[in-house]
Amino acid sequence: QVQLVESGGGLVQAGGSLRLSCAASGSIFRHNAMGWYRQAPGKQRELVAAMNTNGNTNYAESVKGRFTVSRDNAKNTVYLQMNSLKPEDTAVYYCNLNQYTLDYWGQGTQVTVSS
Repeated sequence: QVQLVESGGGLVQAGGSLRLSCAASGSIFRHNAMGWYRQAPGKQRELVAAMNTNGNTNYAESVKGRFTVSRDNAKNTVYLQMNSLKPEDTAVYYCNLNQYTLDYWGQGTQVTVSS
């Protein structure tokens, strides 16, 4: 089994920054992808950013240039640095780990951006 523990959400004004962290533990394979999804009220969950163990990244168009995903493979931890936050970034952010087609999810952390 895999456990994901997130931290770093909160309330911030538009234009501000937040950093999310997610630590994975349990049966972690050598090759995997870790990243972040978000779900706003009434909307589907969507990919925000992800990075695999080779360092390849994938970003949603709406966050390119503002958000940066990074990871520490030795610690099985993924980070999301969010800058220039906008009210439309308000959502519950979920950490995700994908390995060999299996998806694991964190409990979610609320990010609220006030205008």
